[in-house]
Amino acid sequence: MSSFDSEALRQDFFSLFGLPRQQGLDVDRLEQLYRDIQAKVHPDKHAYLSDSEKRLAMQWSTHVNEAYQTLKDPLKRARYLLKLAGHDVRLETNTAMPTEFLVEQMELREAVIDARDAGDADALDVLHRRLKKDIRAEYTLLQQTFDANMLERAGELVRQLMFQEKLIQEVDDALEVIER
Repeated sequence: MSSFDSEALRQDFFSLFGLPRQQGLDVDRLEQLYRDIQAKVHPDKHAYLSDSEKRLAMQWSTHVNEAYQTLKDPLKRARYLLKLAGHDVRLETNTAMPTEFLVEQMELREAVIDARDAGDADALDVLHRRLKKDIRAEYTLLQQTFDANMLERAGELVRQLMFQEKLIQEVDDALEVIER
């Protein structure tokens, strides 16, 4: 437990897992590293220690969980990378999006509503597959953008992906309503 001191809790999530700071990440490796670290720091492993050491184990466990949840999700990972680079995505204030993208999102959203209202699970499945394909392509582009250190463009893609991820959740919700 002594190697898990409170100063080390300040390291970034990539350093915590010994991973390079990059968008492209081996998620299976991250999973294994997470399990390895949790096996060492989980509070249940340290029930015999003093109260302060138990608190430190709890802090470590919480920090490791937060790091894992951030890095395993490609959108959260991108936002975190931008934060580490000192690039503010300005999610609350920068709503500018390419007109073509916004029009497409509105059309897709209308198609989701129409399919949900019609109880058309097949149409929702088609929309789901299309969105998944589009999102995969956007994440590939996002990784390339990070690799090229184009942080402004990466921020734009993050904002777009937030729209797309929300829309796919709406498709999932509509499918759930239909399948009840």
